[in-house]
Amino acid sequence: METAYYDTREVLFVNKGNKQTQYKILSIDPWLQPYYSDIALRMERHANTRKALLGDMADLSSFANGYMYYGIHRTETGWVYREWAPGADALHLIGDFNDWNRQSHPLTRLPDGSWEIYLDGEDALKHKQLIKVQVTKNGQSRDHIPAYIRRAVQDEQTKMFNGQVWAPPHPFQWTDGGYGKRKIAPPYIYEAHIGMAQEKEGVGTYREFADFNLEYIHDLGYNTVQLMAIQEHPYYGSFGYQVSNFFAASSRFGEPEDLKYLINKAHELGMYVLLDVVHSHACANADEGLNGFDGTDTQYFLPGDRGWHPAWETRLFDYGKHEVLHFLLSNLKFWLEEYHFDGFRFDGVTSMIYQDHGLGSNFTDYSQYFGLNTNVDALTYLQLANELIHAVNPFALTIAEEMSGMPGMCVPIRSGGIGFDYRLSMGVPDFWIKLLKEYSDDQWDMFKMWYELTTRRPQEKNVGYCESHDQALVGDKTLMFWLADAEMYTGMNKSYHSIIIDRAVALHKMIRFITLTLGSDGYLNFMGNEFGHPEWIDFPREGNGWSYKYARRQWSLVQNGMLKYEWLANFDKAMLKFSRKYRVLNKTDTVNLWIDQPGKIIAFSKGGLVYVFNFHPTYSPTDFFLPTHSVGEGKYKVIFSTDDIDFGGMDRTSKDYVYYTKFVEGKGTGFEIYIPCRTAIVFKKID
Repeated sequence: METAYYDTREVLFVNKGNKQTQYKILSIDPWLQPYYSDIALRMERHANTRKALLGDMADLSSFANGYMYYGIHRTETGWVYREWAPGADALHLIGDFNDWNRQSHPLTRLPDGSWEIYLDGEDALKHKQLIKVQVTKNGQSRDHIPAYIRRAVQDEQTKMFNGQVWAPPHPFQWTDGGYGKRKIAPPYIYEAHIGMAQEKEGVGTYREFADFNLEYIHDLGYNTVQLMAIQEHPYYGSFGYQVSNFFAASSRFGEPEDLKYLINKAHELGMYVLLDVVHSHACANADEGLNGFDGTDTQYFLPGDRGWHPAWETRLFDYGKHEVLHFLLSNLKFWLEEYHFDGFRFDGVTSMIYQDHGLGSNFTDYSQYFGLNTNVDALTYLQLANELIHAVNPFALTIAEEMSGMPGMCVPIRSGGIGFDYRLSMGVPDFWIKLLKEYSDDQWDMFKMWYELTTRRPQEKNVGYCESHDQALVGDKTLMFWLADAEMYTGMNKSYHSIIIDRAVALHKMIRFITLTLGSDGYLNFMGNEFGHPEWIDFPREGNGWSYKYARRQWSLVQNGMLKYEWLANFDKAMLKFSRKYRVLNKTDTVNLWIDQPGKIIAFSKGGLVYVFNFHPTYSPTDFFLPTHSVGEGKYKVIFSTDDIDFGGMDRTSKDYVYYTKFVEGKGTGFEIYIPCRTAIVFKKID
């Protein structure tokens, strides 16, 4: 077996006698030793595929240029259109330019299964003309949108999409000179959907988001915006997860230059912009998307039932086909180069890397990560994708939406991993929802909470979050909805108090704070959830009369000054400011100081600070002994509290009082504190 050899500083040893490489991942997680052959296969497949793709090429970046060759491009004398369609018998370019004549502009077949046509004259095609390609197979013809189209628009009358020639006379003028030359870490991510980001009952635009939302997000303290639903998709209600045109920015929200304006403005504010990229599956629509493009079912996708996702009814890519890898890798480079995105959140990674898509599996045993159920081709693609992204932009950020806990997802490729920078902690929001749904407050298990928030793959970074867009959809509930339910509509006035709302406000803050401080290397929030947005997300559909009422964000709830949503927004801003000031997400020296299960108290130290969380509904001990042995003897003061007046609290903790440590037999070094119920407090040593 041939083995890829990497920098020997990154491996434990290389035994050239039997060609066995011991990858660093095996020292990071010794439980992987029995699965050495699976990891070796993963690395061999990556090396061999890379060699087959590149040949004598210098790097992946030079390879992933499909968007520069295929699609519609200007030439010195006119235009050229190229398409890869190996199964087709004939292709004809049709559109406004030739009055949709189906015979006048045939493409010529090339030896590699590609097709091309040259059009003489700079006016042969014009900016914004509509265009499609007629594909003929076995005497049957069907119109498709070109696979590499950069813009697709919907006809208001027929609701069908057409490709559109996009060649503006004046290219966008970027002013983000620092793009690709700076690193943002750790990421504080604001997950957003352009269309529903405004308060109006309609579809928001790229420019509205840039001019209205970016300053707000930046002011809150987030340094990264993660944009959903950017790749063109025919069904608005899919949340952007059924992509039809992979190189086209959704026309619902404006023109390509408007998206560039948004990203340019975010960069000027010093923020990253991530694309929520969907390479795990594709829209099944043949008229708008890739399905059946060349007249066959297997051009881009797996054959038979393997080519269909059983739960999503979407098409599944054949990652073992080199032309598919070329398409997908070129797609990633396109978004980085053309739009200056700073990286990607990869959707549906679990579905990609298992033959059964991880459906119904709880992954309680290491053996479930390896063997015949593992899609090694998909893992190879993800390795190549991470390698490419970081080659194009060394400071780019990649995040895996992966729930199985596949070992090595965020370990460097050279060390035997997949190469992502972060993975989403998908079990954390599930934990919080389960806690709120199934247990009363006095039944909360502090040991389980500690385990859920602190247990993750060694030396693999995670993005922690309490809730994302998934928890905000109809059929589920946000944390605030689980906490307050219907009383949110009547009880959020600042002058009104009830047990339900007081509990909801207190726990909303505490859940966020402990998730960020204890369970995160990066942090994510879905737009509006920072202030407990009261309504679920329900996109326009027949069942709601095609209404946009629940597909928007009501920012006025925070801005009017009369409602408790402002307190939650204040807390979110203060929490992020605290975290950045003390570099909380960079610290890895967490020490469990105390867990009081009956009292519902968790205390820990991290980065020289001491944290205390009291989740109990009524118990407020006045003499709780807080150990400080991990930080040391001395004087301490409170530097942060969820109980501040500005956050809707009762201000029961003094920030002026000085605490002196003492040694107590049987307890060690520490000091006694008053820790109010449903409150979190942070202490700092002052000498």
